[in-house]
Amino acid sequence: MNGLAPDGGLYMPESVPIFGTLPLEDMKSMSYAELAYFLLNAFLKNEIDNDKLKDICVSAYNYEIPLEKVNGNKYIMRLDRGPTASFKDFAARVMGRLMEYYHAEGSQIITILTATSGDTGGAIANAFHGLRNIKAVILYPADEVTDFQRKQMTTLKDNISVIALNGKFDDCQLLVKKAFMDPGFSGMHLTSANSINIGRLLPQTVYYFWAWSRISESAAEPVIFSVPSGNFGNLMGGLIAKKMGLPVERFIVATNENDEVPKYLRSGSYKVIKPSRNCISSAMNVGHPSNMARVIALYEGMMDEKGNIHKAPDLKRLRSDLYAVGISDRLTRETIGNFYKKYRMILEPHGAVAWAGLEDFLNNSAITSSAAYPCIVLETAHPAKFRDEIVGVLDIMPEVPSELNEIYHKSEDYITLENNYESFRDYLLKSI
Repeated sequence: MNGLAPDGGLYMPESVPIFGTLPLEDMKSMSYAELAYFLLNAFLKNEIDNDKLKDICVSAYNYEIPLEKVNGNKYIMRLDRGPTASFKDFAARVMGRLMEYYHAEGSQIITILTATSGDTGGAIANAFHGLRNIKAVILYPADEVTDFQRKQMTTLKDNISVIALNGKFDDCQLLVKKAFMDPGFSGMHLTSANSINIGRLLPQTVYYFWAWSRISESAAEPVIFSVPSGNFGNLMGGLIAKKMGLPVERFIVATNENDEVPKYLRSGSYKVIKPSRNCISSAMNVGHPSNMARVIALYEGMMDEKGNIHKAPDLKRLRSDLYAVGISDRLTRETIGNFYKKYRMILEPHGAVAWAGLEDFLNNSAITSSAAYPCIVLETAHPAKFRDEIVGVLDIMPEVPSELNEIYHKSEDYITLENNYESFRDYLLKSI
């Protein structure tokens, strides 16, 4: 409910439940909602009524999660079938319901402050729209989201307020963090719903277990995940899953041209990219991922919110678990084109970054046996949300899901602010 810790750091579980062979085998027969309940209950068993958690999982996960075989042992996991056609639905829908549950008896309004580089805003707006005693304020970089992404935030209205900031995603994130630390808001119950909030990460462990359980032949067979990475919440969900016992041979950390993490893993020197680079995989335009602090902590290191490393992590183990690569816009477009020509399947830019990252790994990895493991690429958004790019590369108009079609002609409501904390603060004081 707090989102950010009082010292400006990020929360982590005090302990992580670890599953052995038997429960891993049992997962193969579970539905997605059953698996979500099983995994989340391991963290929340003393925090929420069991039946209520089951109800939350059933109502949140009422859509399909396709795993499409591409060729051989390579698969695409399409996380784009939720109400906002984005993988953010997997976390936001559970998180919204949990927040409403924990605040059911409260009379004070909770204000959710969220910075988004793309899909988070729409998923949060959809998940929290109409919830009692909850207001959401969403900031996005004015020039770096698509029309669909913007309209998913700005057409809901009611308890959803949206700000277009004349700046970058990192600027949006910084304003949100400043508000959390501002003593002037101490009595106003501000919290966050993007991936700085641990409530966003725990549900994201589930689809890693799900993909593995549908593909692996035994509880001991590891898989490889290629994860398009921006603010690193998606990757962090996978790393928590691995710590819980999920057999993962390697995570391919595929970034766009904001490649501060691939450079760090190569050199051991972490340098923030400021301002972040504007790439066609817009949800990944992050020059300093907030969740990198969690990644470093998971490997026994310490990073502050500005990106300074005060205690070095176990780099050898980090490099053993993660293979990080930055993918250019040129290669992203080439991958969209080549993938369609070869397989007659459409990738949007983020999924294309992940596929290109997997190809780089398989072509360059020193672990020759890796090619034998099942490889799962995460496709994080529906191609229709990036139709201009798809049409430009393939000359094909992707089919638009009904959820997106419905919003396209609705009226919008949002304001534009300069990148200035005082202006943002004044807006919050007036609107709250």
